[in-house]
Amino acid sequence: MSTRVNPFATLADAPVFTTKPKPEKPAEKEIAARIADENDFPSRQATKPPKEPRRKRRVHRTGRNRQINVKATNETIERFYKLADERHVPLGELLEKALDALDRAGASRIQT
Repeated sequence: MSTRVNPFATLADAPVFTTKPKPEKPAEKEIAARIADENDFPSRQATKPPKEPRRKRRVHRTGRNRQINVKATNETIERFYKLADERHVPLGELLEKALDALDRAGASRIQT
């Protein structure tokens, strides 16, 4: 039988590895920004969009525990929230009132 060849037999010492030194930065960021400002170069940084005002959080303990998701336009959603705020009712109660009004309008339309 033949024996396996030792691939490390010819190595006298193990190689020594060191980390590379960090390269020096060519210029400071502040210097580059100052030069850009002096020469009217525009910034590549995107401007932050204005934040939309957040609505006040509504917390009502009403016993309603089911959720309904509806796609609507921004105008419709704002109108719905505005109506709920004006009446000081939760969104679910406003939906119930709107459905009741639709039922009454539909019933009167059928009778006439």
